[in-house]
Amino acid sequence: MGEWTIEPATVEALPKILQIEEACFSSPWTRKMLEAELSGNPFAHFLVAKQAPSDEEGSVSIVGYLCFWVVFEEVRLMNLAVMESMRHKGIARALVTRALEVGLGQGARCAVLELRASNHAAHTLYRNLGFRDVTTRPTYYTNPIEDASLMELAPIVSESGRLTQEIGREGGPITPLQ
Repeated sequence: MGEWTIEPATVEALPKILQIEEACFSSPWTRKMLEAELSGNPFAHFLVAKQAPSDEEGSVSIVGYLCFWVVFEEVRLMNLAVMESMRHKGIARALVTRALEVGLGQGARCAVLELRASNHAAHTLYRNLGFRDVTTRPTYYTNPIEDASLMELAPIVSESGRLTQEIGREGGPITPLQ
């Protein structure tokens, strides 16, 4: 993955997640909302992308995150954000791919999300991962008011387009079929 890694978020990551949230969204989630998802929602999962330090004395920096739910047989992608300076490096794709793997490990068979109709970069990302447009939700977003596009991936597939092998509902590694 180059200069960054993907791992589960901790409560200590909350200030940086909030900073990225506020920088990336016109109607950002509040600290209280993020905190509730991170530590109070039994369906919610948080992943962070961490950039490795450039020298031995540097600290690891969070450059992106993804909040997603796994509810029964569905992965619901809730919020995905990557710092503007770190975009177009595969970080968002890696976060979504890891979320889909986690979902498969918990028995999920499909994934869904909503995004602003004008967010062409996100549409491209999700279409490249195999998601398809399902419907439009008129005036779903505020600040500014905008339609939402609902997208779905069913069944969940790996980046290569083949079904990903599920190893037990109790967890365990998820590996692509070769």
